[in-house]
Amino acid sequence: MSGSKILASAHYVPSDIVTNDDLAKIMDTNDEWIQAHTGIKTRHMSLQGENTSDLATQAARLALAQTNLTVEEIDLIIVTTFTPDGLAPSTAALVQRNLKATNAWAYDISTACSGFVFGVSTADKFLRSGVYKNALVISAEVNSKMMDFKDRTSTVFFGDGAGAVVMTATQGNGVLSKEEMHTIGNENVVHSGRIAPLTSLSVENYPKTDAFAQEGREVFNEVTTLIPQHIKDFLGDKQLLPQDIDYYIPHQANLRLIEYIAEALNEPMAKFSTNVIRNGNTSSAGIAIGFDELNQTVDLTGKRVLLTGFGAGFTYGSLLLEF
Repeated sequence: MSGSKILASAHYVPSDIVTNDDLAKIMDTNDEWIQAHTGIKTRHMSLQGENTSDLATQAARLALAQTNLTVEEIDLIIVTTFTPDGLAPSTAALVQRNLKATNAWAYDISTACSGFVFGVSTADKFLRSGVYKNALVISAEVNSKMMDFKDRTSTVFFGDGAGAVVMTATQGNGVLSKEEMHTIGNENVVHSGRIAPLTSLSVENYPKTDAFAQEGREVFNEVTTLIPQHIKDFLGDKQLLPQDIDYYIPHQANLRLIEYIAEALNEPMAKFSTNVIRNGNTSSAGIAIGFDELNQTVDLTGKRVLLTGFGAGFTYGSLLLEF
């Protein structure tokens, strides 16, 4: 029986740090309000021209540097993002070019903030097939380029960043012991980058995309209604209870939402990997960054780690990793 394991992880964030006070200079908000409602103190923003593929490439290089693999040994590159460099070529193709990973084929996955969960699950299947040996899964977002900075209710949440893991095929079950994914089609609660179809033929026609927008209260209600019960049911199917999990890495939507999930599971916040306080909501990259920070500081041997993502689409799902 074949499976997959994670060889290495890394993350990368832009050098520019934007504080709540910085945002208060350009919009009607303040540090007290932002921290009270989101728990976020700072976020990194790409203000030096780095695009999503640049952040993804940096995270990938850092992860690869921790292995004995050459870039030519990578067979597959998956980038999860909903802030791509463009519609074509894929952001993953640009990363493949940047890395000179000439033997890898590459493509993007767009499931918004649950992207890393979907990406790791997808790579695992390719590696289990026996056709592919090594894969890069990268979650990268430049949310700042999609923001309407007049929309204070959304913009204050978001930051930019990328996380990556190197995965390899292995004999046995691998680290991914259980998974469950869901999609509920809903384009209204959260959307970004929509391109309207033509309504007439004119030389004035030119593609235009809309900024990121969300219905914050509806997002909160969706997540608090679905996610705690999803986690309980997901673990119950494996005859596990929430207390059987050593570490939780949820989507880094905002600190208050993570606190709600912890309370609903009756689990201490000490078990929850959180980077949203200093990085903001980095969409799909948040779980990838959280996994890397945990992986770099804790010996995960013998541990159970639950990754749970939820995002626009509406998408949500969990992976149980057992090391």
